[in-house]
Amino acid sequence: MFFSTPFLRVINLSIAVLLIALSGAVYWYAWRPLAQTTGEITAPVSAEATVARDAIGVPHITAANWEDAIFLQGYVTAQDRLWQMDALRRLAAGELAEVVGQQALASDQESRRLRLARLADNAVESMPAADRAVLAAYARGVNHYIETHRGKLPLEFKLLNYDPRPWRIRDSVLAGLHMYRTLTTSWREEINKLHMLQKGDRDKVEYLFPTRTGGEVQPGSNAWALSGARSATGKPILANDPHLEFSIPATWYMIHLHAGDLNVSGVSLPGVPAIIVGHNERIAWGVTNLQFDVQDLYREQIDPRTGRYAFQGKVEQARLDREAIAVKGSKPVILEQWITRHGPVFLSDENQSYALRWAAAEAGFPFPFLDLNRARNWDEFNAALARFPGPGQNFVYADVDGNIGYHATGHLPVRPPNCRGDVPADGASGDCEWQGFVPFDDLPHFFNPAGGEIVTANQNPFPADYRYPVSGDFAAYYRASEIRTLLDRKPKWQPQEILSVQKDVYSAFSHFLAQQIVHAADARKQSGEAVTLLRSWNGQMEKETAAPMIVALVYEQLKKALAERAAPGLADAYTLPMAPAVVEKLLRERPAGWFDDYDALLLKCLASAMEEGTKIEGSKISRWDYGQYNRLHIVNPIEGQLPLIGKYFDIGPVPMSGSPTTVKQSTARLGPSMRMIVDFSDLDRSLQNITIGESGQPLSKHYKDQWGAYYGATSYPMQFHKIDARAILKVNPQ
Repeated sequence: MFFSTPFLRVINLSIAVLLIALSGAVYWYAWRPLAQTTGEITAPVSAEATVARDAIGVPHITAANWEDAIFLQGYVTAQDRLWQMDALRRLAAGELAEVVGQQALASDQESRRLRLARLADNAVESMPAADRAVLAAYARGVNHYIETHRGKLPLEFKLLNYDPRPWRIRDSVLAGLHMYRTLTTSWREEINKLHMLQKGDRDKVEYLFPTRTGGEVQPGSNAWALSGARSATGKPILANDPHLEFSIPATWYMIHLHAGDLNVSGVSLPGVPAIIVGHNERIAWGVTNLQFDVQDLYREQIDPRTGRYAFQGKVEQARLDREAIAVKGSKPVILEQWITRHGPVFLSDENQSYALRWAAAEAGFPFPFLDLNRARNWDEFNAALARFPGPGQNFVYADVDGNIGYHATGHLPVRPPNCRGDVPADGASGDCEWQGFVPFDDLPHFFNPAGGEIVTANQNPFPADYRYPVSGDFAAYYRASEIRTLLDRKPKWQPQEILSVQKDVYSAFSHFLAQQIVHAADARKQSGEAVTLLRSWNGQMEKETAAPMIVALVYEQLKKALAERAAPGLADAYTLPMAPAVVEKLLRERPAGWFDDYDALLLKCLASAMEEGTKIEGSKISRWDYGQYNRLHIVNPIEGQLPLIGKYFDIGPVPMSGSPTTVKQSTARLGPSMRMIVDFSDLDRSLQNITIGESGQPLSKHYKDQWGAYYGATSYPMQFHKIDARAILKVNPQ
């Protein structure tokens, strides 16, 4: 069949028109909203200011005073991350379903049950005026961006067909509360352990889930400091790499604020002012999650019809909260909830009601980070930390004078000695009421320790004879021990060499388990390709190798076997929080009453693992690739859903090295969210990078320009005194 020339012209013209229309739509909806980084703008600032962007898009703000600097922080963060900020406040407040529909309803219901929006409102009311002023300056900056960019806001708002409401102080509190929730949620483990205790062998369940040991697959972090005596430069080195769930955009936003006595650089949380982790001209600090348990469930004897409940032999009246959750495309969903003296009746399980007590609901929300950003020594640093409400953190410190230090922080509940907080307490008896919070000065801390080294990797920092009861999901020693081992291999370190520690993927636990499998095979005179690979393996959880995958698969089978022995029938539901340290302890001690033959157990798990691995990667074991088993796929929550082109806005799938028990803690959902190394001999040689990029807008050149450095465990200079500006935006007073 032949087509006439006029017909072809019509086809070509139609294609051209379509391409022009598509190009116009891309320009209008995705290109116009990109951040303006050059030229001039006017804004309600007190004096002229500048925003210089470096090669990776990090804003370096120079302003006349801190109010203008924080205002501009709100403005530039909104330029790059407005939809993320809006999504975070909606996620915390339980208002996502209003813009995305039914798929977010369950998330909204949990946020409402936690009463995060009410906590934010209460926090704003009780917040010191000076702290409120910091959040207010930030909110003004965000709102100036919103109001001056109506009609050219980021693409997500167009795709979801809504406009953001003005930013309020409470929205910054909500963003902080979301992180608080992320790092302290433990109520699920309480219920899970309760079920296992009710339906299993109590002694075995307690063995598998001790009160001071948490599972490794949870948000964690590494931070350490070396004194000048341990540094080749003679000045301290501070390193930090917080481990959080991967996301697009990245969790952190890099920024530099300079105004008067404020000169600080590091990472911020989108939606929250000031620097959360970083350095100024004199001090640096890093953080890891403390893992102290700050949530307790209380079993309430409550009448769900009247809200009357028992407490210490008397009847009390709960308060009824009633809210309507807006759902896009559907009728609002009504949520009713009783509030007892312990907190909201958060959960009904097997005809039993549980109220949730959470430190975040009682600690208030002072905001000490601007004071922290301006601190110039250990005393000022601690004065700021003393006001930090939570989530509980380990803060590691170093300064230009050669000092290093550590202080645990946060409002940590004091429980009665007989109440561990690992399972729901009897709410009616009053026997497990909190007795206040641990005083700041009594929290673990030290300054310039012998040896010139501080390492925290979520391990338990509380001594066995600590004066207050301790309960928490503390990480095992694996990461902390490996960091110390690596640091001790050199008497003095160059700051840039610290990256080799941050990217280390040796797993002492996996290496131990591999050796146990080999020992079991030798004892039974068994051999095979898997055993041969494990025999020569060095414990490195590297992609493109088979042995790590074999061990990972065996470990999954072993956890199921242990959980099944402790609580038959519940293995599939409750293996995840099991700690590798507990498994190692059991295999080393091999206590009676668990298994008649531990070698047989290991070989049975190996056989099951081989079957599973063959289904995943084929029968040739030596060709198995741990990296493919441990693949990472980070999906853009909005643009990633677009047909045909959505995958181009995602990261991966990519093979990953590392495991839950390696310094570079990597799984399919979480890993290092930021890497920082502070060099006090020359702050401009400090290093920092985040996972993806500064911008959340897919057409920005800074959307994922940091991914290559992140994946390859390289980094970028933290420009501080000398800024290599690639773009400068001048801000004039209105």
